[in-house]
Amino acid sequence: MADTAELKADLWKKLADSPFLMMGLMESHEHHIPITAQLDEEQVDTLFFFIGKDNRLAKGGRAMAHFISKGHDYFACFDGDATIDNDLAQIEKLWNPQVEAWFPGGKDDPNLALLRFDIDSAELWETDMSLTGKLKMLFGGKVKSDESGSHAVVGTTAEG
Repeated sequence: MADTAELKADLWKKLADSPFLMMGLMESHEHHIPITAQLDEEQVDTLFFFIGKDNRLAKGGRAMAHFISKGHDYFACFDGDATIDNDLAQIEKLWNPQVEAWFPGGKDDPNLALLRFDIDSAELWETDMSLTGKLKMLFGGKVKSDESGSHAVVGTTAEG
């Protein structure tokens, strides 16, 4: 079973490998939408997203984002504040060919907005099930909590 520090370290590795989340505004009744995170290793507890100014997330506010890793062995739920932060230096730093494909006008595209999501808390799960737990599951036995994986509720996703 992983400790909280390992869960946090694994989170950022998994997000770098597959930066796709579902995100929605808490005060909205609209469904959450798929969105691709841009990671800045220098900014702890912050995710960035290039969106259109007409995107439903552009109005900002309290938001929640959900992450499932590529291997379906890691899950996270983030709570925080979403705001538009069109800092030109940050846009330049995070810009890449995949983003450019969505914004044909480049960094000067009139519809481009950089959404900043400051994470206030997160709940993390990793299914690092033990061999005993896997065998019990395979044969219909009861899996104990210490055989099923790791879980933590954290106020920061910073490693350490």
